Amino acid sequence: MTSEAQTFGYLTQPEIRFLDAAVDRLIPPDDLGPGAREAGATYYIDQQLASVWGAHGRNYRMGPWPEGTPQQGFQSRLTPREIYRAAIREINVYCLAQHQKPFEHLAPQQQDNVLKALESGAIELVSLSSRLFFGLLLRNTTEGFFADPIYGGNRDKAGWRLIGFPGVPASNYNDLIDEQIPLFGEKIIAKLR
Repeated sequence: MTSEAQTFGYLTQPEIRFLDAAVDRLIPPDDLGPGAREAGATYYIDQQLASVWGAHGRNYRMGPWPEGTPQQGFQSRLTPREIYRAAIREINVYCLAQHQKPFEHLAPQQQDNVLKALESGAIELVSLSSRLFFGLLLRNTTEGFFADPIYGGNRDKAGWRLIGFPGVPASNYNDLIDEQIPLFGEKIIAKLR
């Protein structure tokens, strides 16, 4: 496991604990390797939420906001940051009312039941659709497990090892550029003569 310290940029400690528990239920550790928590999916999600993507910095945000179809992709008046913050808070309120414990302290089977209820829309959240949050959480967990490790997830290339992907070959682009530019320049000069 990587020993370098990770500094979270957006998530609070209760949100980190919630996500650690949730991602570990979505991609649990088994005899094939580590789960999403150990692979850094929570840190990946945090890094995405702290980025322009988390603020919907490049998306149109001026309604109207009718219910979209699955073919239309992500449709929400809320940014991903707002979705995560509101959903985690409201799911923990639900868990406290139903089980007297926040999500991360529930037994694994109870956590699975809550996640299944979110996926099906059986849990009604005040601020947003539970299905919207579950879909975003599942997608971001999968990304965090399989994405290039430079984005904060896939620690020690756990996801890549699972599927037998050797990883992206390393190279020194500066050396390549230094070698190619003079050749390219010489070709242009020769062509002009």
